Amino acid sequence: MRIISGTHKGRRLIAPNTLPVRPTTDRAKEALFNILENRYFFDGKNVLDLFSGTGNIAFEFASRGCEKIFAVDNNFNCINYIEKTSDELEFNISTIKSNCLQYLKNCKQQFNFIFADPPYDYKEYQELKNLVFEKNLVKKDGVLIIEHNKDALFEADNIELRKYGTVHFSIFSF
Repeated sequence: MRIISGTHKGRRLIAPNTLPVRPTTDRAKEALFNILENRYFFDGKNVLDLFSGTGNIAFEFASRGCEKIFAVDNNFNCINYIEKTSDELEFNISTIKSNCLQYLKNCKQQFNFIFADPPYDYKEYQELKNLVFEKNLVKKDGVLIIEHNKDALFEADNIELRKYGTVHFSIFSF
């Protein structure tokens, strides 16, 4: 896993093999951030990274200048790894150990970017999307990105689907 661009461009990060994660591939991450970079400015923006795992996406947003990032995961070891790495890289990432749906139900803040990467066998994709929409958690001109496999399908007026091998991104613009 590496940071693709920004202040820590090219930096390799090695997460422990014991973490129960499936990090977004560098190829898919690079393609996604190329899309985002052509549409949005990162400086001063805030990010919610759900199912953060290794923090791969949070680190990429931080390296590109996002001001405040919240990384949510329910695994204690993932949270510890993100905290340790964030401190080493001097990133402003706040970690939250929580079930992501429960976090969304209680969330009162809006974000410029929300990225969610649940396990591919996740059963609550629709509930996740609906909570973000119903609670108005994305700021105007912001974006919700859900990473998923080919089996998850979403319907919305503001959706764009991008495929990179087995990685699919549903991108909702607000």
